[in-house]
Amino acid sequence: MTKEEILTQYLIENQAGFYRLAYNVLKNPDEALDAVQTAVCRALERQNSLRDVGAVRSWFYRILLNTCNDSLRQRARVVPFPEGLELSQEEPEPADDTLVRRIEALPPEVGVVIKLRFYEELSLKEISQVTGQNLSTVKSRLYAGLKKLRIAIEGV
Repeated sequence: MTKEEILTQYLIENQAGFYRLAYNVLKNPDEALDAVQTAVCRALERQNSLRDVGAVRSWFYRILLNTCNDSLRQRARVVPFPEGLELSQEEPEPADDTLVRRIEALPPEVGVVIKLRFYEELSLKEISQVTGQNLSTVKSRLYAGLKKLRIAIEGV
């Protein structure tokens, strides 16, 4: 298989996971869909920068997270809708709302590491590549976040 075929197959097979991660970061279904679409376009445009097809997973997640961060920065510059305007949106139901809220309460850099590790099942090395952080930083953020979650859950 060519690099293009491998990338295309990967993108098609993992669409749901991409949306899940984008939604967890952006908290808006429309923005999440836009981010995934933009990330896929960027990946296809930049497929020549993918040196090792075995690293397609971490390569694409880095593109997706950067796209989500771009959306968050852009959101900060947008004027919000007037109060009282209601939009009907269907959002994925979390399995355990309490755990989701506690993960969201963590600092963003810790929450992203936990989401990538447990929601997307990336290895610590892949998380390091995706976030551009040192492996030891990823480990310390993961374990610190898990410790805070354990304390919060046991304290209930």
